[in-house]
Amino acid sequence: SVCGCSVEATAGQGCCGALHAHTGDTPRARRLAQRNIAAFERSPTKDIIVNAAGCGNMLKKYPELFEDDPSWHARAKRFSQRVKDVTEYLDALSDRPTPGRIETTVTCQDACHLAHAQRITAAPRRLLQSIPGLKLVEMQESALCCGSAGIYNLTQPRMATVLRERKLDQALATHPDVIVTTNPGCLLHLRAGLARRKANVRVAHIIDLLAEAYGSRKDTAQ
Repeated sequence: SVCGCSVEATAGQGCCGALHAHTGDTPRARRLAQRNIAAFERSPTKDIIVNAAGCGNMLKKYPELFEDDPSWHARAKRFSQRVKDVTEYLDALSDRPTPGRIETTVTCQDACHLAHAQRITAAPRRLLQSIPGLKLVEMQESALCCGSAGIYNLTQPRMATVLRERKLDQALATHPDVIVTTNPGCLLHLRAGLARRKANVRVAHIIDLLAEAYGSRKDTAQ
């Protein structure tokens, strides 16, 4: 609301079906997609905002589930055109107020489903750089998979751990206070790795960090 937007929790929505698609359960993924498409067709909102990169990528790719069904394919296409990652949506707001000041150093973890699948990398960085006092230090191989990768960390835990340790080595080399990501799966996977290392570094979703900055602005204004 601080950005001048109202949020509606659309009734009838459910799981996006990404994990079902990852496991090859296409029929179940299609049924979940149909449920969501129908639910949002009843919603008067223009945009469908997603704060999980993996879910957002799945929602944008709903038309691929219905290549053999012209009617549902058309509905899925209309639906997918409304889907926006929360970072691309906020970044496009021309009248978004300046956040409050946060003195912190962060590095940005590019979630694969945002950077590679949706081709969104600049928007999160612009949002971070809009926070006064925040220092963004880029890690090497920021676009390297952290090992979470949907269900990959469950089906291939050994390789997922190897990838995570490589990613954490790169992230910690920037000496951050916070590792920022845009996907809950990445966040939980990295957080587990940091706990094993007993590293005093926080992992946060970018929107949580923005909310803290805007909260700081509100407190300062008072």
